[in-house]
Amino acid sequence: MGVIVVSGTGTEIGKTVVTAALAAAAAAEGRSVAVLKPAQTGLEPGAPGDAAEAARLAGPHVTAVELARYPEPLAPDTAARRAGMAAVTPEEVAEAAGKLAASHDLVLVEGAGGLLVRFDPAGRTLADAAALLGAPVLVVAPAALGTLNATTLTAEALRARGLSALGVVVGSWPAAPDLACRCNLADLPSSSGLPLLGAVPEGSGALAPAEFRAAAPGWLAPALAGTWSAEDFQAAWAPAPVAAAGGAPAA
Repeated sequence: MGVIVVSGTGTEIGKTVVTAALAAAAAAEGRSVAVLKPAQTGLEPGAPGDAAEAARLAGPHVTAVELARYPEPLAPDTAARRAGMAAVTPEEVAEAAGKLAASHDLVLVEGAGGLLVRFDPAGRTLADAAALLGAPVLVVAPAALGTLNATTLTAEALRARGLSALGVVVGSWPAAPDLACRCNLADLPSSSGLPLLGAVPEGSGALAPAEFRAAAPGWLAPALAGTWSAEDFQAAWAPAPVAAAGGAPAA
């Protein structure tokens, strides 16, 4: 697989857990994996960051690398500026990922928030790093109402920049999905033009690492080294047909 850039449609939607699942599934196939977090925000020195958390869940042999850390939970460029620290540039991200790719079968580059969050004062983003790497982007999206617009905008931004998109993974599939979540399973691919490549159950990040590693391939499609089937998942969670006038289900 080489290098995969993992981008969300926003923040707090399960990017790190999806990254961990990708790492665990690849490691289960015997591949060496590295997780690269270009900019970690909202954490003080010494606290475990997203890369370390992904490696903790995915396995002790997964390499975790963090390029920069800023204490305030803000966009990387804003957090760096307020902290009086140097921003991370797309060139630095590409260089670090390239070095890791020389010694690992798979490098996962986990972004901060969405695709177009600013990394540096020039306004460059994770999309610019992906372009320098020539790497495909995996989009992590929420399941709930509002995800169609955000996911489709992300897909359009990728296409406008000539970037390759692998598909979409739902970052936190609810234990009791509402009607919007169920309908979005079918609507996400048709709206965004990207295939649905997985769904990670909510709360998966709280599993013990051994349980997480055993379950991870079942959350991801074969294209991501898993066994998950979009067709089976969509059929299992399809909403009931709309009732026609008189109470009978519509044909």
